[in-house]
Amino acid sequence: MQLSKEDLLAQANLVSKNTLMETLSIEMVDYGEDFLVARMPVTPKVHQPDGVLHGGATAALAESVGSFAAHMFVDTEQFFVRGLEITANHLKSVTEGFIYAKATFLHKGRTTQLLDIRVTDEHDNLVSICKLSTISLPKKK
Repeated sequence: MQLSKEDLLAQANLVSKNTLMETLSIEMVDYGEDFLVARMPVTPKVHQPDGVLHGGATAALAESVGSFAAHMFVDTEQFFVRGLEITANHLKSVTEGFIYAKATFLHKGRTTQLLDIRVTDEHDNLVSICKLSTISLPKKK
């Protein structure tokens, strides 16, 4: 039985309990055949001391959505996914509202994956461009 879009997103958000994703209030909000979107509220808990969004929080959002996207691509009964490298270029400051991260695959290999993650604000202004490489490894039996 294939899960509905709503059920799959609810399941993804449920497994985020007691993790960094819950701490940062990151939630998966949309997906399609080749993308996954997450959002995170920009509040003082993710600000730098001068009141703007911390780049590390943005990178955490990007890695979270990219890793979830990679998990959706592999058979999680047989493989687990780990991040190899993340890069982030921050282009615009944000002080409030939500930011959205859309992860799309540049490469979907059996072992390695490369994702492009565009982070935007509520007005669709580009905030950061991130790249995430992941690896799928067999689970020990």
